[in-house]
Amino acid sequence: MTLTPDEILKQLQQRQFAPVYFLQGEEPYYIDLVADLLEKTVLQEHEKGFNQVVLYGKDTDVAGILGQAKRFPMMAERSVVIVKEAQAVADLEAEKTWPFLEAYLRNPLQSTVLVLCYKHKTLDARKKLGKLLAGDKKEAAPAGTVLLTSKKLYDNQVAPWLSQYVRSKGQQITPQATAMLAEYIGAELGRLTNEVDKMLINLLPGHSIDEDLVQRMVGISKEYNIFELQSAVVRRDVLKANRILLYFEANPKNNPLIPNLTLLFNYFSRLLVLHQNPNPSEADWLKMGLRFPMQRRDYQTGLKVFDFHRTRDIVHLIRRADAQSKGIDSGSMTDGEILRELIWLIIHPVPLHAVVGA
Repeated sequence: MTLTPDEILKQLQQRQFAPVYFLQGEEPYYIDLVADLLEKTVLQEHEKGFNQVVLYGKDTDVAGILGQAKRFPMMAERSVVIVKEAQAVADLEAEKTWPFLEAYLRNPLQSTVLVLCYKHKTLDARKKLGKLLAGDKKEAAPAGTVLLTSKKLYDNQVAPWLSQYVRSKGQQITPQATAMLAEYIGAELGRLTNEVDKMLINLLPGHSIDEDLVQRMVGISKEYNIFELQSAVVRRDVLKANRILLYFEANPKNNPLIPNLTLLFNYFSRLLVLHQNPNPSEADWLKMGLRFPMQRRDYQTGLKVFDFHRTRDIVHLIRRADAQSKGIDSGSMTDGEILRELIWLIIHPVPLHAVVGA
């Protein structure tokens, strides 16, 4: 059967274990979360030595997996077999091994908990294994199997997910801190939760996670960060932009070029969308992941400063800077010089053809 992460976690908390878990998808966070919980909780510590096995996809095959899964537990109620990086099992969807894999999935050993972690992709639903696990109207999925598909969050889902995660820990987070983390880290849930957990350890009783704590714990300078640079660019504050660029060049490890280009690209891409819809509804703002008024202010200013054609040209300039960061047409330019040139070209209305040619 197909279950959501929350449904699986609820079952595990009640110690309701299925014989087979197939965990797949582009977002590894929930795959790791469920697999780690099964690894830690199905067996008592003293039972694990004889009854818990961790295999790696590139080092095993279907025969090896089934051989472990068919073993009965020793002096324990269950045995656990975890296959990490299951997408690397060479014969997982091979015709020659399918009869054996299908037979086990249809009638798994009830004393075994078999966990397959199929990361960064999903099974082809047209092939036999994908069809069997998903089930359809004609034939339901085998009763003993649980299928989890862990999807990447869209940009507009990150902030609400983050707020809910903090609330689930019994704490609060301010809108400014939520927006900063969602924008700076994005939809990398593993990294996002690691940073939040780190902040929760350092959170004083009765306090919320706020902008200051995020800046201190995540390593974002209060005055010299990409958000302040973006704001300076939008307001054409050349002096402030240059101060921030000098700081970035002096501290390259804390201010890598690619993430900064990504954030600038996201800003101007959204601005391009807003130019085609200059009076966005609340739903339109939310669709772009801009939940809070303070996030929207720079966009409202940007609409006045950069017209549609200029915004489109700036997106092209950011793509050019990204190519330069990969060594294309950059000569001996450093990352700091690439960003400095880009910001200069954005603030000063240099025609695109003068930069890239006709």
